[in-house]
Amino acid sequence: MGVEIILYLAIAFGFYMAWSIGANDAANAMGTSVGSKAITFKEAVIIAVVFEFSGAVIAGASVTDTMRRGIIDPLLFNDPTIVGTSEGSTIFMLGMLAALVSAALWIHVAAVLGWPVSTTHSIVGAITGFGLVSVGASHVQWGTLLQIVSSWLVSPLTGGILAFLIFTIIRKWIFNARDPVRAVKRWSPVLIFPVFFILALVIFYKGLPGIDLEGYGIGTWQIMAISAGFSVVGAALSGVLVRRMKDVEEGDEQGHVKKVESVFRYLQIATACFVAFAHGSNDVANSIGPLAAIVATYETGEIATQVGVPLWVLLLGGIGIAVGLATYGYKVIETIGTKITDITPSRGFAAEFGAASTILAGSQLGMPISTTHTIVGAVIGVGFARGMNSLNLAVIWSILKSWVYTIPAAAGLTIGFYWLFRALWNHFIYAL
Repeated sequence: MGVEIILYLAIAFGFYMAWSIGANDAANAMGTSVGSKAITFKEAVIIAVVFEFSGAVIAGASVTDTMRRGIIDPLLFNDPTIVGTSEGSTIFMLGMLAALVSAALWIHVAAVLGWPVSTTHSIVGAITGFGLVSVGASHVQWGTLLQIVSSWLVSPLTGGILAFLIFTIIRKWIFNARDPVRAVKRWSPVLIFPVFFILALVIFYKGLPGIDLEGYGIGTWQIMAISAGFSVVGAALSGVLVRRMKDVEEGDEQGHVKKVESVFRYLQIATACFVAFAHGSNDVANSIGPLAAIVATYETGEIATQVGVPLWVLLLGGIGIAVGLATYGYKVIETIGTKITDITPSRGFAAEFGAASTILAGSQLGMPISTTHTIVGAVIGVGFARGMNSLNLAVIWSILKSWVYTIPAAAGLTIGFYWLFRALWNHFIYAL
């Protein structure tokens, strides 16, 4: 009966973790779309709920690491000489529960303050704290942790540079053209091909962790061919639709800008849908990874490095993310969409496409890319393209500080909750 209490608490806090991710991390995909007024917050919630939930349930990871990113080897808990007790599986479950609570609480606090923080870093910090008090600092993979911390620089810098370049090209080819409307008719199919190609690759390489593509005979060349075919169709359709736009009289600058931005509005929404699907399928493991580890340990009595993820756990994570975004996502959406810099559909598109390209490159190269850090860096990049005066440096500084706080804050909270749970558990067992 005692271990079942840990399981029930893990289910409750697993949902809380998913809610926190929805309130904070899921807002990344929709922040620029709402900020540019391409869609309303209500529309963003509907779109994100559909795509985040679909990604989590349809394509979510069927197997997840019990210790995210390999910070601690879970098999250490099978060794009584290391953990100091023969009840290694119970210690492991209590530690996973502490990590779940701590990461969720930190992400929740960040959402209240409007800070877009990395949920992956939160759970990594939490597991690091658990490792310190359970197996000792000597068993923590500090090199791996340092590599993850490096993404504080790599993710936003790469996303920012790409977004800056993309928006600069858009401005030069289209907005600075003699006739911007004719220019967007000419160049939109050229722009849309690489956009849809990159987005399709993001879905294949990052958005389908729960689907065995090789089992269906789909390898690298097939993925490239399917993505290219999808891109050709998208470019052709966009060419047909954009050419239907009425021309605007020469000299009517406001009319030209309005027409051009309307094209990027639809591109931005499409990009946001892809990113939301990839986020739901991939990052749901942050909410259900520790829960899946507890469930597997409870059912088998053994600790494993990787565990299967039951469908009901994926459903729990998907529902939690959707509810979190709908009930509290507006705070982080406001920060990303309005407080860093002014966002228009073209700028928002450049930011999202730059972020998607960075995420794809990072996943292929095995780099520790943070989705949150990347999209924030991309938004800063499009703002920088208009000059430093267009950026709210105070907001950017507060965001950067929150990134630095994340790992130590989550680790410290986990240490506190772990000792609390150990004390309560020992009291409970003694009472029995």
